[in-house]
Order: sequence, then structure tokens, then C-alpha cells
Amino acid sequence: MHRFGLADAGIDPDNQVLPVNGTREALFSFAQAVVDPGPNALVLLPNPGYQIYEGATLLAGAEPHYLPCIEANGFLPDFESVAPDTWRHCQLLYLCSPANPTGAVIPQATLQRLITLAEEHDFIIAADECYSELYFDEAVPPVGLLQAAAAMGYGDYRRCVVFHSLSKRSNVPGLRSGFVAGDARVIARYFRYRTYHGCAMPLHHQYASIAAWGDEDHVVANRRRYQEKFTTVLSLLDGLLPVSRPDGGFYLWPSTPIEDTDFARGLFAAENLVVLPGRYLSHAVDGIDPGARRLRIALVPPLDTCLEAVRRLRCYIESL
Repeated sequence: MHRFGLADAGIDPDNQVLPVNGTREALFSFAQAVVDPGPNALVLLPNPGYQIYEGATLLAGAEPHYLPCIEANGFLPDFESVAPDTWRHCQLLYLCSPANPTGAVIPQATLQRLITLAEEHDFIIAADECYSELYFDEAVPPVGLLQAAAAMGYGDYRRCVVFHSLSKRSNVPGLRSGFVAGDARVIARYFRYRTYHGCAMPLHHQYASIAAWGDEDHVVANRRRYQEKFTTVLSLLDGLLPVSRPDGGFYLWPSTPIEDTDFARGLFAAENLVVLPGRYLSHAVDGIDPGARRLRIALVPPLDTCLEAVRRLRCYIESL
């Protein structure tokens, strides 16, 4: 509550919070609980984005509607270009802020505009906030969806659900520990669905999770390590690849001089360095593929390893 300024609005742990075994499981199963399948059912999702959103949409019996996230729009989905009829058929909107893979952060005013649209057209917003604690300005952390709702006076967080995980915040992806929070009516609906497929978190994972959620010192230290890696790596990439520091997260999203798949394949063959082609995370819509000629580079390894990766990247680019 402190991180997102929810002390006044509050959170009811019995009705507005649901522990889950990692947010991958939750983000995927959530759609099956809240989407009513049918020929006109739409789920809106960022493009490029986490593939779990798409798979969840298809299994729920809905059609994915991709929202291109291009550089001209700050890598944010262009919500203003969505047609009114699309909003009318929308049942679920997936957000990710800071975004995977672009690192773009959705401003509070945009979140509040989306909450207003959800009220008007009766859809649910599922905000993947797994990267919320990885940012660069300690004075301006990314705004959360519930924070935006509370600022509007929506203490019930109507139609808003957020997904949080220890994986990135505390660097423990193998722990599979997270939670879902928000609108109690939506949480109740999702809880009923999870009684059929969800599993209780092992007790020792619960104790480890309590310790991790209760400590902020390691989160600040983790964030500072990422800040150091970004500063160092970006200084070495200057003039090598067109790339800029993201607003948050731990990815770089540079453009490439050749096709991204050819670049990634050649880089692996020449330097034994693995990066993800951008088009593996995106779809071509109306002839535009936001992932084409881009790479997702994760600065997760220690600084020394990242520096070695940059050296190999430089050798490969100079060989082209």
C-alpha cells in the first residue's frame, strides 16, 4: 500500500488480494475466468508483448486485438486510435507497465482514461506490473493501475486488477510467488475459477515470500545494480546500435541494421551470444510489425557478463 500510495483507499486482504504461484500462471488463467467467449469477444493487448496474453486470449475463446507500440508513440499502445466499436466489444484489456520488451511506462492520466473507458464499455483491465520496481528515477516510480483508480476516488478499484511478482523485484523467478489485487468482485470470480486448477503455495515458499515482500533494502540495491548496468552498457553501445534507455524494466530494445532474425542468428553463430529477435514478440498488423528489425536484450546477468556481451556484440557488428 505504501509503494502505490493506497493508505487512504486501503486494500482488504480477504477480498481484494489473492496469492498466486507466479504471475505467469495468473495472467494466463485470468482470461478464462473473466471472458465470455463468443464471435465478438475481444481482448486488447500490447504489440509487441508477453506471449502469455495472446495464449490466454485464444484459450478463453476470444479474439486478440493487437495495439502496436511504436517508437513514434513512445512505445506505448496508441489507445486513441482504437475505434469505438472495438471498445464496445472489448472484454479484457492487458497492460504491461513498465513494458516487456520496450520498458515504456504508462502515465497516470492514460491509466485514468482507460479506467473511464472500462466504466463506459464494461471491460476489465488486467495490469501486469511485474517490472514496477525496476526504474531509474527514485523520485518518480512508475504509477500503478490501483494508484490511478484511487486518485479518481475509486476505492473499490472497479474493473481494475493488478498482477505483482517477486521474480523481478527480488530476483527469485524460481520461487513462483506473486499476487493478484483489485476489484473484489473480479477477484471473487477469479478465485472460484482457481479452486479448480490453482494450487496452494508451499509453506516454505510462503515464509520466504513474507520475508521478501517485507524488505525494501534488497529491492533498492537490486534497482541500483540495474541502473549501473544500464549506464555502463548504454555508454558502450553509443554509436554502435540505435538504442535508448527505457523508462523501466531490464530490457534494451535496439533497432538492427539487418533483419532481426538474421542478426540474432548471425550473432549466435559468430559470437555465441543469444538475443531475442523482436518479431518473436510481435505481430504484423496492417502491414506494420513493431518488432521487426529490433532485438530484446536482457541486462539480467552480472555487470562483467554484460560487458563481455557488449564486446562480442561490437565484434559482430563490425564484421557485417
